[in-house]
Amino acid sequence: MFSKMDFSHPVSKVPLKTDSKGVVRVGETRVTLDSVIGAFKNGATSEEIVLQYPALELSDVYAVISFYLKNQAAVEQHLAQQNTEAANIRQKIEAKFPPTDIRQRLLKRRASQQPANS
Repeated sequence: MFSKMDFSHPVSKVPLKTDSKGVVRVGETRVTLDSVIGAFKNGATSEEIVLQYPALELSDVYAVISFYLKNQAAVEQHLAQQNTEAANIRQKIEAKFPPTDIRQRLLKRRASQQPANS
């Protein structure tokens, strides 16, 4: 009645690819490893992650989470490095374009661009 299952098929590869800028993405999508693992660490299930990022395949999310759980130290090191790089970039941008009083500067710019009412 039931046939034996064949478990001799090759194991699937983890669907992670590093793009030309060094960003690790899931499968053929633009969704980053950082995004998937961040959602997982915030308590999202694989199904919820797919709902949040519809471009992802459920099986890819399971594979990425499995990879993370098996290689947690290396992935955490990668995430820490990404966060450090992002903080450095943010610091450079804020030095060039200070965020202080930004609301006032934007309101002033808007007021100067609006035609005067007669």
